Amino acid sequence: MSTALVAPPEVRTHPIALLPAVLVCGAAVLLFGFQLRLAGYAVLVLGLGVAWLVDRSGRTTRLLPDLALIAVGQVIISTMSLEADISYPNMVRFTVVLGSAVAVPYLISRFVYRDRVIRFPWRTGQRWTRVQWAYLLLVLFLGWAILPFYFITSGVYTNWPTVTAPDEIARLFVGVNAVGTWDELFFICTVFALLRRHFPTWQANLLQSIVFVSFLWELGYQSWGPLLTIPFALLQGYTFKLTKSLTYVLVVHLLFDAIVFAVIVYAHNGWPAIFLLAP
Repeated sequence: MSTALVAPPEVRTHPIALLPAVLVCGAAVLLFGFQLRLAGYAVLVLGLGVAWLVDRSGRTTRLLPDLALIAVGQVIISTMSLEADISYPNMVRFTVVLGSAVAVPYLISRFVYRDRVIRFPWRTGQRWTRVQWAYLLLVLFLGWAILPFYFITSGVYTNWPTVTAPDEIARLFVGVNAVGTWDELFFICTVFALLRRHFPTWQANLLQSIVFVSFLWELGYQSWGPLLTIPFALLQGYTFKLTKSLTYVLVVHLLFDAIVFAVIVYAHNGWPAIFLLAP
């Protein structure tokens, strides 16, 4: 399972590779943060052009193909609004578009490039350690303690629709968890894995966090939300590097999202009253 995270020996890199990588990942700020689609596409094209030049110079190899997969995913995502809308038609659109953003880069990588950099290691054959179990409990506690204050005092809970009927609450639950699952498939198993072929872990992690946090901003984690989402994105990348387990980082994310779901429902309805520190 760990082979997805190790740069093949034939891949050469150079510090100049950071320039096109920053451009490609930074385009997410324009695409999702500011929703300036044309400007974002222009930066993507510029980044891919620079990647082509540095590949051609011999300083790097396969930088353009790998950054192109990240760019393709971002373009697919940008074809729809990420506004939290849990109507049935919009949930179908989310499924198709976000699913394509994972599937298309994977299929190109696997059947066109014929490599296995993008992988989804559900099973590693390793039992979780006590530290890992303790970290899950810590995530639950921190989410319970921090998220109500963030969502309610900032007012960002209004970025999610008011849910009162049972089917609306059920759709919100499914939507929050489905997007959380997709986050790990795209940002960690796709973007982070591709970047790690060319850059040290800390650089790849910072780069993937730019895309991750920009997406979450458009999704609704606004106001001072980046103070939470930036550390979360970095921790998820680092945790994946340590555990090499998609299952573990997904459990972390879904535990956090369970609190997000409960806070949104509480903020709109006043229940479930489980947040002792809520404003």
